[in-house]
Amino acid sequence: MGDVEAKLDHENHLLLDQPLLRLPVELLRKNFRSAHFEVEKDGTYLKNTLRETATGAVNGRAQQADVLRSLDAMIARARGTKRKLTAFAEEEARLHRHEHARVAHLSALYSMYSVDDVKYEAWSRVRLDRLIVDYLLRHGYNESARALAQEKGVEPLVDLETFEQMSRIRKCILNRSVTEALAWCTAGDTKKELRKMDSNLEFMLRFQQYIELVRDRSTKPTEILTYARKFLFPYRDVYKKEVLQACGMLALPPGSAQDIDAYANLYSPGRWEMLANLFTSTHNALLSLPSVPLLHIALQSGLSALKTPACHSSHPASAAAPSHSTSLSLATSVCPICSTELNELARSVPYALHSKSNVEPDLLMLPNGRAYGKARLEEYARKAGCLDGQVKDLRTGEIFSFDRLKKVFIT
Repeated sequence: MGDVEAKLDHENHLLLDQPLLRLPVELLRKNFRSAHFEVEKDGTYLKNTLRETATGAVNGRAQQADVLRSLDAMIARARGTKRKLTAFAEEEARLHRHEHARVAHLSALYSMYSVDDVKYEAWSRVRLDRLIVDYLLRHGYNESARALAQEKGVEPLVDLETFEQMSRIRKCILNRSVTEALAWCTAGDTKKELRKMDSNLEFMLRFQQYIELVRDRSTKPTEILTYARKFLFPYRDVYKKEVLQACGMLALPPGSAQDIDAYANLYSPGRWEMLANLFTSTHNALLSLPSVPLLHIALQSGLSALKTPACHSSHPASAAAPSHSTSLSLATSVCPICSTELNELARSVPYALHSKSNVEPDLLMLPNGRAYGKARLEEYARKAGCLDGQVKDLRTGEIFSFDRLKKVFIT
């Protein structure tokens, strides 16, 4: 093909790298909301306690010792608030450092204008390291991800702490414990954000706790009813089906529910996998994270950009059988999608939308399967001193007679 300079499309690059900038911003918002929540909570406590103490001292109902104890409690509470705010400030500073490093990383892209630029190759390697770390984190390989990030020096460009926390909670759910996930749902301002999203995560976790209480034969019926009244019945209008099933489970313990599919599924161990997936999807939605690894998105984009209808025709190209036809030989030699390794992988991705072609005009194919523009072949043959009626392959140096060349039509 022609040596057409591949212009760098900065905007399309940023489409893939949006989460790189978005997540620190979401974490900063979450950190600020949590700090604000603590200030409001402790501030309300201090104001009410101070009002009560002052009123009691003025009215003579509070003794001097009581006033001193109250003041000591307020001072201790204020010191605790200060420690919390110090931790929030340190987290904010860390997130700002990460955001600065990521902005600098993406800004460097705008100093490059071609994919052939040496600087772009180095930048792409850094991005590949980021995508691999992201992939490892999403699949729970936290130690490998951290080691790779440290080795490549991309720690500020990846989200180790966020995904490690997610992986830890997911693992607890798969180990049949919802305590950690419930703590995450109710921590700080998360509960309010989940309510805005109409998330059912907290209810489903509470429902699973209820199921485990019913499953445990040693649990007293009064304890089960108390739990249901507190955590399930308030949602009877929103989750009517689940609340009715919870009532039915009192009459259908695990041993007697095997023949009823609806209740057998409730007692099924597969619910833990469902809850783990629900937590993961909710966590990602809350932090505006893609539902799949960025490496998958990048790979799908690349496959789609190269895919054409001919890549999955009724006669798929195979590198092991390059002699089926002339077009097949061309495909196996220059088309990555037609290769054995990528053909099946690209089958489910859409075709690329090409508004213009970068292929040279008057394309001719040599007997070895390579294709070049007619003008370039003639110019190179003249410079190489070939005989009349001969052309020379620009890459391999092979010489062929002009009558052996075939016209290539691209549709």
